[in-house]
Amino acid sequence: MIEVKNLTKKFGPHTAVDNISFVVNDGEILGFLGPNGAGKTTTMNIMTGFISATEGTVRINGYDILDEPVKAKKQLGYLPDVPPLYGDMTVKEYLDFVCDLKGVKKADRASMIDEIITTVKIKDVYKRLVKNLSKGYRQRVGLAQALVGFPEVLILDEPTVGLDPKQIIEMRDLIKRLGERHTVILSSHILSEVSAVCDRVMIINKGRIVATDTTEGLSGKADNSAQIITVKGNGADICQSLKEWAYIENAVIESDNKDGTYNIRVEGEKGFDIREIIGKALAEKNIPLLMLRPVALNLEEAFLKVINGEIEDMNVNNEEISDTATAEDIREEEE
Repeated sequence: MIEVKNLTKKFGPHTAVDNISFVVNDGEILGFLGPNGAGKTTTMNIMTGFISATEGTVRINGYDILDEPVKAKKQLGYLPDVPPLYGDMTVKEYLDFVCDLKGVKKADRASMIDEIITTVKIKDVYKRLVKNLSKGYRQRVGLAQALVGFPEVLILDEPTVGLDPKQIIEMRDLIKRLGERHTVILSSHILSEVSAVCDRVMIINKGRIVATDTTEGLSGKADNSAQIITVKGNGADICQSLKEWAYIENAVIESDNKDGTYNIRVEGEKGFDIREIIGKALAEKNIPLLMLRPVALNLEEAFLKVINGEIEDMNVNNEEISDTATAEDIREEEE
């Protein structure tokens, strides 16, 4: 489990991370999203112990990354956006070097490395120089070093950046398989990738967590400025009648149900709830309204609306951990 509590990072007058708290549960794949400069990489760098926080704590399986760095980092495998590779080493030499850094016993190395290179599919380049590998293979070698020691937690920062479509699909499938054995935090700008791989999504903007939900929940958020209605009557006339009302920008037939009813998409001004206006418009013309439902957002639309502040109720509380005693807090109080 990863526990981030009241985390803040300041660079001079600039606050990169602003008092955020969250938990990543065992076996979960969390998608960590946000625009450039939102604080994603800073947060991950703090979580891995690469930089220190100004305030707050990070615990990896109960170990504080600042107070117990060796124990905490043994729980972690980290793949930054630029893999930390040495081009003049062969893949074999590099992974041996990483084993030295992580203190892997020599007796355990052969079987561990064999399993890792099989998992990430780099057996065929195992004895080649890293600098001669393609971008896709270098990403796989970077992931292999993160897996050395079989850490329980993997933090992956843009693991598919620069890859071609085929390599992206392969990396996506690999991450999904890794999620069966590890807790994974995945940062990516490719929202379709996040939707396909992650169990939950967390969005950070301007250093604050602004949304957290399942991928289905986030993409299924209602947008009350766009509605789908089912009505009985002349579809074209109904659309024209709706467009005559203030705050309604467009109305188009989505489907003719062939039974005298139509499904019509009605779009209003940005951020304006048009349900009541639709009801009044139809009632004035004595048009039967058989169904009205908000248009569900896809993940891309939901992401943009959250970042732009158009959706506020996104199941997030930046202080959810600080208000809840952890198991360790309770033990300390009892002692």
